[in-house]
Amino acid sequence: MRGVLFDGKRAEVVDDLQVREPGPGEVLVAVAAAGLCHSDLSVIDGTIPFPAPVVLGHEGAGVVAEVGAGVTHVRPGDHVALSTLASCGACAECDRGRPTMCRRAIGRPGRPFTRAGRPVHQFASTSAFAERTVVKAVQAVRIPNEIPLTSAALIGCGVLTGVGAVLNRARVGFGESVVVIGTGGIGLNVLQGARLAGALRIVAVDANPAKEEVARRFGATHFLTSVDGVREVLPTGADHVFECVGRVELVRAAIDLLDRHGQAVLLGMPAATAEASFVVSSLFLDKSILGCRYGASRPQHDIALYATLYTEGRLLLDELVTRTYPVEDFEKAAEDAEAGRVARGVLTF
Repeated sequence: MRGVLFDGKRAEVVDDLQVREPGPGEVLVAVAAAGLCHSDLSVIDGTIPFPAPVVLGHEGAGVVAEVGAGVTHVRPGDHVALSTLASCGACAECDRGRPTMCRRAIGRPGRPFTRAGRPVHQFASTSAFAERTVVKAVQAVRIPNEIPLTSAALIGCGVLTGVGAVLNRARVGFGESVVVIGTGGIGLNVLQGARLAGALRIVAVDANPAKEEVARRFGATHFLTSVDGVREVLPTGADHVFECVGRVELVRAAIDLLDRHGQAVLLGMPAATAEASFVVSSLFLDKSILGCRYGASRPQHDIALYATLYTEGRLLLDELVTRTYPVEDFEKAAEDAEAGRVARGVLTF
């Protein structure tokens, strides 16, 4: 079986992976497509520490091949989008409707794969860069067959994180103002989340002027190449600023751009030990800094919601897919993503 394996030094496409059968409460999925997210690249460059060897990929969609005992919400042949959230469903956080805070879903990498008889780790409980993967049943969400799987693949990370950050975490209100710093895969979904929420002014900021057209298509009312111009559009500051790049100087800029009672939402992923600074007194006018894990999502609910919005023409998915690559071209896909030549590249099997 083919897959993208990171051995601790380099990532390569291998063809001798094996995956076990699904156990009770698990689903075996034949992966059709998987988005290449910067989090995958961050494992390779060490920004996200992760044990190796590991099969990468965490944003995928495919067809159910087999279900384990006790699984009733999906069956073989169903099209599914995959979530990385292997929540237990039974702890206090899950019971409160906050599965992203489930401690059993964080930092517990499984090893359903083997190569040459040796166990291989699973990235983000998903490992979508493999022809087949085993996930917990709660991670497989049935979607309408008419949604292209190359587009559906992006729901499970980029859409859940970006749109969810707006609707679930920041709870952007109708008529409020939003600034989005960085218009990559996550930033574009924040833009369309702000559009769905009914924000009045949506300012996209990206150093690459070539991204203006797509930013406006997803919902931006203004486009700037530097945060320096935001105050000309929003003289008193923004109600919500989303930092989607992961640079500490932009975290500071996000905080400095807030209006009274504003919220800075941090979505970019800096190095694990990175520290940011800000003027403490600047927060005393009811301003907030919010972390956000996975869009504060409830995947079984949210993926179904976003799939419906897509079928109604209200949520963009096809436009997120800049280019598709056969899995054998992983290195080219990674190069394009690192260089910012694609908003989202999708690997296909």
